[in-house]
Amino acid sequence: MVSVNEDAYDVIVVGSGGGLVGAYVAAARGLRTLVVEKTDRVGGTTAYSGAGLWFPGSAPLRRAGLGDDVEDARAYLRDVVCDPSREALQDAYLAAGARLIDELEQNPWFRSFVHGPVPDYFTSSPGASPTGHSVFPPPLELVEIKEHAGLVRSSLPTERWGFDEGPVVSGGRALIGRALAAFLETGNGTLRLNTALECLLVEDGRVVGIEAVSEGEPVRIRASRGVLLAAGGFEHDRELRERHQSPLTGEWSNGVLANTGDALRAGIAVGAATDLLDEAWLVPGLVQPDGLPVFHTGTRGGIWVNGAGERFVNETRPYDQAGHEILRLHATTGVSHIPAHWILDQRQVDRDSFGGPPDEPVRPEWLESGALKKADTLEELARLIGVPFDALSRTVKEFNGYAQTGVDEMFHRGETVWDQMFHHIVPFAADPRQNFPAKPTPDWPNPLLLPIDTPPFYAATVVPADIGTKGGLKTDEHARVLRPDGRPIAGLYASGNTAAAMSGRVYPGAGTPIGSSMAFAYLAVLDIAGAED
Repeated sequence: MVSVNEDAYDVIVVGSGGGLVGAYVAAARGLRTLVVEKTDRVGGTTAYSGAGLWFPGSAPLRRAGLGDDVEDARAYLRDVVCDPSREALQDAYLAAGARLIDELEQNPWFRSFVHGPVPDYFTSSPGASPTGHSVFPPPLELVEIKEHAGLVRSSLPTERWGFDEGPVVSGGRALIGRALAAFLETGNGTLRLNTALECLLVEDGRVVGIEAVSEGEPVRIRASRGVLLAAGGFEHDRELRERHQSPLTGEWSNGVLANTGDALRAGIAVGAATDLLDEAWLVPGLVQPDGLPVFHTGTRGGIWVNGAGERFVNETRPYDQAGHEILRLHATTGVSHIPAHWILDQRQVDRDSFGGPPDEPVRPEWLESGALKKADTLEELARLIGVPFDALSRTVKEFNGYAQTGVDEMFHRGETVWDQMFHHIVPFAADPRQNFPAKPTPDWPNPLLLPIDTPPFYAATVVPADIGTKGGLKTDEHARVLRPDGRPIAGLYASGNTAAAMSGRVYPGAGTPIGSSMAFAYLAVLDIAGAED
């Protein structure tokens, strides 16, 4: 590339999701910091999220009266991850999370984070918390950030379907809006949009900057202290996904479309080691009327069946575990589990709605598009979805027996604290920003087990989707990118989905992905700035 423009900073952060918080920390320490963002909006997939941060021992948990639970969380991570090679990363993460929240809350833009009671996902493991370790940013009125409001990426429902978000935003958009304002107000922060990373600059074995294409023009930008790669994963790079994650190819991902592994490839090109490239933060994806899935969790009614018409999982199981189970069974049983079919009846649609608010149980576009199939009998429904009627009938009859007793003898739906959270709320299938209070469920001992016996019957489609890949550049406890021999590449750091996850192949609790992105961005900046550990 022939550069036509050259600039210099102390620190360059590639990506504007969780890495934007790291950029703020750097700029607040007086380091001239540049954030380069590939698209015309900041936030990445973080802006789509609920912005949960799995930060044991942090101030919001103490304010909620939950005490200092770091040692329990450490025991929990050791048990569920079960990988000694990641223990140093876990310890660094646990130390960083609480410290980062303390530092952020000193800035008025971040105000007070709050605890959200979401149980840890492996509920029976030692150290698991029934109230969880997740903290969330407060909502944000967009007028507060003035001219910066238009720079924050919209939510996924808005980008997909044009939903009106209103003047007050929460979750990921609130986190990103606050981080952007805090970063720019330091006086040391610069944002460069529409700037795509091409490669890293290396001199004498040290990363000293980047080459990129900015607004269509090649640029070279130097970084005297370090480069932090925080540009998401490779969720929408078909070649990489087919190579490492077949049968997943990326079209079902709920990650931002621009996440195509640019930072991963740049790191590999300068000698970085990689890990977990076959992994993703998996979720069941409920296929929508537009033909693409959206992250689905908290199944309250009905059952999922495979191509043989048989039930195969606790449908309310934590989403990453359910997504992994779909892929595992599809690969090992000889029975198709992709797609799976969500079987419901009219009783459950009336109770919880489907794809719409409570006053509109089924929106017309679901039936018109074929995303939701409807039949007067189970036999007709079996024909519509291509599964054996005798097997489907037998599966439904068995499940209806469990509904009578309130005990799911096959998969134990409704028995964990995670499952029981959905006794009280109904996730809105077409708009993951909203939950509705659950209607009462009289006469049935377990509100998550209602019989499927009231026609008409319905079937929706569930596929393995994700909220990002989780394999990437191998890093140490300072977020330094490592070579295959374990030596760090001087001047190069990585966090978020650009780096291989500290949690390995599991998803411990709500906010692990974004919490990891922010915690390791923070650790990278501490190392760059020479701060005491």
